[in-house]
Amino acid sequence: MSIDAELEALRQVPLFSVLDDRKLRLLAFISERSLYLAGEPLCEQGEDGSEAYIVLSGEIAVEVNHVTVAHMGPGSVLGEIAVLCDVPRTATLLASDDAEVLRISKDNLLELLEEFPQIAVAMTKELAARLEATSRELAQARKSLQNEGQPE
Repeated sequence: MSIDAELEALRQVPLFSVLDDRKLRLLAFISERSLYLAGEPLCEQGEDGSEAYIVLSGEIAVEVNHVTVAHMGPGSVLGEIAVLCDVPRTATLLASDDAEVLRISKDNLLELLEEFPQIAVAMTKELAARLEATSRELAQARKSLQNEGQPE
């Protein structure tokens, strides 16, 4: 993928839609493009988070305790929780099919967020939306379990 293709891919990431081409070029420059083959892990649940991932192509499975909880495609930013919160990885990320990603180191991501607070705001909104969806799913699962235990 050329730098122009990377820029076009980054323009499609909602998180980075606030950046002009110069800033997107900087992001592409400080990131490392990697190809993961189907079944190959990007990171493992429980390990230290030293980088975040921006999916350029393909699909990534998100697994928690060996259960697939989501599939994420192009434009998704993954692995940022461990980087931002200094906690172990909350999930394993596996390429569902061949996938190309940009890897951005923890230091570079934090510097980017410091320099461009609008990205931090967008990332906070994205994380809040994920938390809300997870909370809703947990409440629904709890309700289903409670209903299963009820005599008919």
